[in-house]
Amino acid sequence: MALQVLPNTKEEHAQDPVWLQICGEVEELVRNEPMMSDFLSASVLNHSSLESALSSQLGQQVDCATVPARVLCNVISEAFATNDDIRSAMRADLTAVLERDSACESLHLPLLFFKGFHALQLHRVAHWLWQQNRKSLALLMQSRASMKFGVDIHPAATFGSGIMLDHATGLVVGETAIVGNKVSILQSVTLGGTGKEHGDRHPKIGDGVLISAGAKILGNIHVGEGAKVGAGSVVLKDVPAHTTVAGVPAKVVGRPDSDLPALNMNHELTDYEW
Repeated sequence: MALQVLPNTKEEHAQDPVWLQICGEVEELVRNEPMMSDFLSASVLNHSSLESALSSQLGQQVDCATVPARVLCNVISEAFATNDDIRSAMRADLTAVLERDSACESLHLPLLFFKGFHALQLHRVAHWLWQQNRKSLALLMQSRASMKFGVDIHPAATFGSGIMLDHATGLVVGETAIVGNKVSILQSVTLGGTGKEHGDRHPKIGDGVLISAGAKILGNIHVGEGAKVGAGSVVLKDVPAHTTVAGVPAKVVGRPDSDLPALNMNHELTDYEW
């Protein structure tokens, strides 16, 4: 699904297979549910690209009386126009949701309705602003996203691509956290510190990691590639690659049933060893 070359010109956007698929899905939805035609036209069909539609969607989601949607849309559009990494990661995130979320059968669904996807894309913009030393605006984005989506990600935190934030409500990610590629994170997860220490103090999550609902991973620790963290676990120590940890405090209890458990989304502890 991901493009090898990102569209840049108007003509290329018109031939973007991801955008074409979304428009086709939405056109069918309009035929089947005409009462949504105004919303779907404003959200998708009146736009010329995925970037334009997403900028509008995010700006409308987090606007406020003092910072209207048009201003936020312009900032988000600036980030997309300036940074191809954001555009590439956004497409990989869309594909991740479609492939991993059993409640998602179409590409337009996360674009229009899934707040985990929205919160992550807004964070990508906030992170870009943070790197440009536009920190006050980045923190505004974080604050608005937290109030709107119930997802609190510090703008300095780093995320790879192909990320799925499933449900996402209650997710907290601290300033120096790093999340790798192809990671799946469920609701009420914390990637936090252990107290009032300063500096590098938050977790580092390897590629392909699955973090189940309610897990708390605390401190400057590493969760190795292809690891799985059981629901409700409290992780205070490094997690070796390709292991499953669970419990309070978390301990190694076995191995995932695949090298990249984030992709198959199997949360059962069938590999549990007492």
